[in-house]
Amino acid sequence: MPRRRCATLFVVIALTFACRTPLPPPAVSGSAVRQVDRDLLDVTVERLHRFYDQKTYTVTQVVRWHLDRIDRYNGVYGAVETVFRDDAVALAVRLDADAFKGGTATSRGPLWGVPIVVKANTSVRGYVTTAGWSGFTRPSYELVAPEDATIVTKLRSAGAVILGHTNMPDLAASDTNRSSSFGRTGNAYDVRFSPGGSSGGSATAVAANFGVLGNGTDTGNSIRMPAATSALVGVFPTRGLVSIAGIVPLDWLLDNTGPIARTVTDAAVALSVMAGEDALDARTRDIPPAAQRPPYERYLKAATLKGRRFGVPPFILAGEGTYFHGIPSAVPPEVADRLRQAAHVSLNRDTRDMFMKAVEMLRATGADVVSDDAILPVEFARAATRIATYAYVRDGTDRFLARFGPPAYQSAEAYRKAVGVPLFASSIGSEGAFRRLGGLEIEQRSFDTDPAAERDYHAPRRAALAAYQEPLDRLKLDGYVYPAIQMPPPDETMPQDGRLSEGPHSATSWVNMLGVPAIVVPAGFYASGLPFGLEFSGHPWKDGDLLTIAYAWEQATRLRRPPVLVEQGLLPTTPARVR
Repeated sequence: MPRRRCATLFVVIALTFACRTPLPPPAVSGSAVRQVDRDLLDVTVERLHRFYDQKTYTVTQVVRWHLDRIDRYNGVYGAVETVFRDDAVALAVRLDADAFKGGTATSRGPLWGVPIVVKANTSVRGYVTTAGWSGFTRPSYELVAPEDATIVTKLRSAGAVILGHTNMPDLAASDTNRSSSFGRTGNAYDVRFSPGGSSGGSATAVAANFGVLGNGTDTGNSIRMPAATSALVGVFPTRGLVSIAGIVPLDWLLDNTGPIARTVTDAAVALSVMAGEDALDARTRDIPPAAQRPPYERYLKAATLKGRRFGVPPFILAGEGTYFHGIPSAVPPEVADRLRQAAHVSLNRDTRDMFMKAVEMLRATGADVVSDDAILPVEFARAATRIATYAYVRDGTDRFLARFGPPAYQSAEAYRKAVGVPLFASSIGSEGAFRRLGGLEIEQRSFDTDPAAERDYHAPRRAALAAYQEPLDRLKLDGYVYPAIQMPPPDETMPQDGRLSEGPHSATSWVNMLGVPAIVVPAGFYASGLPFGLEFSGHPWKDGDLLTIAYAWEQATRLRRPPVLVEQGLLPTTPARVR
């Protein structure tokens, strides 16, 4: 749709909507246009529902306002790869018609009329699931989703309006956000800088008010890193709480999905919608009876940090970490440790300073922050590194394609035969850096039938989980606290270490290896004006408690401020595809 002046846009909306439903929208004047900007910028789900109930705005008006934001700014920030314009507007009109049947917006659905975005690896029926990779957009071989991902079905049932697919790096295999199918996503706070990957498109879209909420996926840090760089709340649920069925895998044993939001309350509402058992994801069928379940908003009441206890993991501050995908037991310990240390990412001095300020703020709220070398020491990082998953990445890809692939290819091998070239290396286990470790050649195998799975995955995961839980129990900790990433977002107009930046980076992939819950919250701004994010991780299946902590922090500090967008930038991207 061509760009229009705001006043003209809203007159067109009013006329169109009046022809389709009996409720006339509010008259729109120049002052009203300014008012709608004030009302909808950084609007929360609760406030949006209040506008609907008071008939201040219709769903059609709200959806078109967000679409206009995308039209105006997406050419600079590159957050949305594909805009679902016609479907979004048509659904908004139907929702407005349904509003006359009575009830409140919330009673019609917890996300009723809420414009959202979903990451481009998340299947939306009838649209190309690019996963950021040009190989899924080849003419005649596009990965057109035959059905919705499970979380998309849940979001639709809750009344959400999906505006589009957000940009991401190829198959989510990067800490930055540049894709071969679309281009680059810039940080909403300064387009020259990276939002981080691989959910940077969703993060920039939510921060820039292209949608109220978004989903991210996270295999090593990919919800939490972009949330940290963009002053947002990013939730990594306990793995198994939310289904990943219908999401293109990077490493399905590490993958997870969760909400990205501007407030903890909105994140809790979204997580409540997304959570639950799913026959298509076996891990969701193992939710224990003691797990905290939706609605998660109830955990936010009377939240306080006074008396809470948190431990600081020393291995993160030391720049130690785990090796992505892990290292099988057949690799000798000394070789495994060399590989792990080679992947170290030092903690930037400015980031350490920001973290120490956050610790002092925590203490000022009445929380106790424990720093002790025995709390998740380097030995924990070594143990987590032995949770080896790379032998099963193609298995995950084949599982996804069997259900969510197009008729032309429903396995990695079928893709190769149909197209004449293999799938992206990270999705079939053919990357040299991970396939060959210390003289060991890692062959792709079926997870369910591989006798080595107990030795290389299940047993080390149980051991690392026990090591994670031990300090929590011994010291009566509510969770761990640490910087979400190891450095500020890099300036992608300038070479870093002699090449285009591949960061920012984090030391938090151990969260994925264990599958424990974690959440990132806004925690201030660097002198540059770029955001700093603080991460908490907690007890498995106690996701409600973790949201309580995040909400208490948010209410005590109120450190988030919205970005100021620009209409011209140094690094323009390809215009979004529109369907």
